[in-house]
Amino acid sequence: MAQQSTIQQQAAVRSGYMPKTRLAVSLLFLMNGFVTGSWAPKIPEFKEKLGIGESVLGLLILVFGIGSLVLMPIAGGFIARLGSQKVVKVTAIILSPLLLLLTLLPNVWTAAIGMFLLGGFVGAMDVAMNANAVEVEKSMRRAIMSSCHAYWSLGGLIGSASGGVIMAQFGVLPHAILVTLFCLVVLGLAWPMILHDRPHPDVARQKLRLPKTPLPWLIGLVALFSMVPEGSVLDWGALYLRNELGASVALSGFGFAAFSATMAIMRFAGDHVRDRFGGVKTLRVCTLTALVGLVLAGLAPNAPLAIIGFALAGVGISNMVPIAFSAAGNMPGLAPGIGLSVATFMGYSGMLFAPSLIGFIAEHTGFSIIFTCIPALFIVVLLLSHHAVHADPKGHD
Repeated sequence: MAQQSTIQQQAAVRSGYMPKTRLAVSLLFLMNGFVTGSWAPKIPEFKEKLGIGESVLGLLILVFGIGSLVLMPIAGGFIARLGSQKVVKVTAIILSPLLLLLTLLPNVWTAAIGMFLLGGFVGAMDVAMNANAVEVEKSMRRAIMSSCHAYWSLGGLIGSASGGVIMAQFGVLPHAILVTLFCLVVLGLAWPMILHDRPHPDVARQKLRLPKTPLPWLIGLVALFSMVPEGSVLDWGALYLRNELGASVALSGFGFAAFSATMAIMRFAGDHVRDRFGGVKTLRVCTLTALVGLVLAGLAPNAPLAIIGFALAGVGISNMVPIAFSAAGNMPGLAPGIGLSVATFMGYSGMLFAPSLIGFIAEHTGFSIIFTCIPALFIVVLLLSHHAVHADPKGHD
């Protein structure tokens, strides 16, 4: 039965048809991004309701990150034992009402628990849906990871753009209810189409442990050094444009907007590029493009040129992480869930925690030097880029 399903999926690809399994995993990425994006406009109201200052809010956001990093490797272990389909369904069901739960929690202590759960299940679902995307890539014998991440970006854009408007018009609680309903509808559409994957019997019987071979950790390093710059632009790009290049409030927001726009566009195009040129060559060109873009932003004498630099960096960074995740899920002799849990753990830890360190350093050096020097991380990515050969889907015979 499984072999017949695979043959049907491959026939669908050859006929130019989008398999239902690819549609399903794209919807899962859209949902996860939507939840994350919907949280952003809630932060000011969340702070006001609890009566807390910036420092306590910062600690709660840190708890969100810790939740992600704790549950990601646990999800990877369950994927290795049970397959990604079961894990992504369970994590998506639990994630759907968590923003509503967070809205109803009455004090800081319960809010801390809610933040841990929200971050934890966003992260756990992230590992599971990436693992499922790897299995869909194998069944289709072509790359889809970049477009999946583009759907995540699209979901984040929809969630963040609509959140403030809905809360202003209808209130905070109706917004949280609508987010939950949207998630359940999207999950309901995806549910029957999610690719059913089964772990190898030997893998299922193995004890869950961190991999001892260096390859997954090297791929994780690629993810880490690809996501640190992304988090830096997200958290500090606007402040750099405003304080050091004299941009207006309106213009300062265009730095990350340009970065996000080029990233989303290139993620939709990235699968076709990788199918044609392969993971290694695509990663190297993307890394060099990102390096040039960030150096341009760091050395720019004015805000418009820096914004162009950020846009160019978005073009490059767009497909670096999807390639790393595909490689992590396709490593020989290692269950996809284990390899992906290492890559996601390392990558997201860089995105969550490195910007805090960068902010501390920038107080003494300024952001121009930061954005000029961060591309040095890309040199390590280039040195490790030959491992991206594992990102090329080989499929099953």
